[in-house]
Amino acid sequence: MAGDLEGFNFEQRHGKDRVRVARVWRAADGRHFVVEWGVSISLFSDCVGAYTRGDNSGIVATDTMKNTVYAKAKECSEQLSVEQFAILLAKHFTSFYKEVTAAVVVIVEKPWERVYVDGQPHEHGFKLGSEKHTTEVTVKKSGALKLTSGIAGLSVLKTTMSGFEGFIRDEYTALPETRERMLATEVTATWRYSYDALSSIPRDLLYFQERYKDVKKVLMNTFFGPPKEGVYSASVQSTLYQMAKAVLAGFPDISAVQLKMPNIHFLPVNIPTKDNPSMVKFNDDVYLPTDEPHGSIQASLSRFWSRM
Repeated sequence: MAGDLEGFNFEQRHGKDRVRVARVWRAADGRHFVVEWGVSISLFSDCVGAYTRGDNSGIVATDTMKNTVYAKAKECSEQLSVEQFAILLAKHFTSFYKEVTAAVVVIVEKPWERVYVDGQPHEHGFKLGSEKHTTEVTVKKSGALKLTSGIAGLSVLKTTMSGFEGFIRDEYTALPETRERMLATEVTATWRYSYDALSSIPRDLLYFQERYKDVKKVLMNTFFGPPKEGVYSASVQSTLYQMAKAVLAGFPDISAVQLKMPNIHFLPVNIPTKDNPSMVKFNDDVYLPTDEPHGSIQASLSRFWSRM
């Protein structure tokens, strides 16, 4: 919350970070469902007196915020998406406390995945996956909403159908041009939904969970291309743009998407020796995987009326 204070511009918020909560739902048919969430909460509130006069009467204690996470998780008798839980928390803080003008809730979902034993889904067994489902929700007391979802740590690689040519060359350039290389990256994707009020969001508690799966599928399919022939990538930039465009084309309720895709290099290995100049001679087969330094590529794509 910002304002003029004794001739200064003063901005403040307070909250609770890294609140870890797990929730299990037990269906009538015996199958269990589990989520694990890391929750961070920030409240914009009228508590300037705490800073200027030591008057804490306008503060929602951060310990109260932590307890609220567990209380609200307990109240969720039905499965719901991480987005819906974030909205539930933010709505509570802005409606329950007159001092709170806006709430920001950020949640990262740990990727527990159901295991299969002898080809059958286990009723209550799970393993930890890789990429994480993320969300950030801002709710104002008026009911105005800003909702983003995302994927963090989506590692993808293809061993061919990638090149890099025609870039600027000068006296500092050593990189050779190529039409044949490995392409690997760790995708961080964030997309903003067009819903701008609490009253406008879908009522299906798992709507955003399904949307997350669908967006991830589109991103991966665009990166890899058809299963037999694949799709050629002229650069990470080109592939990133095609991925972002596919998301906006496929989902009308997504107004903007941002992608970060570092170029994680797999370097060709050539090892000559005095006695054997071709002891290891690269033939698109042996690589040195590296993670630093790496290329850094990011961009956002949005509809004209949207802001990321």
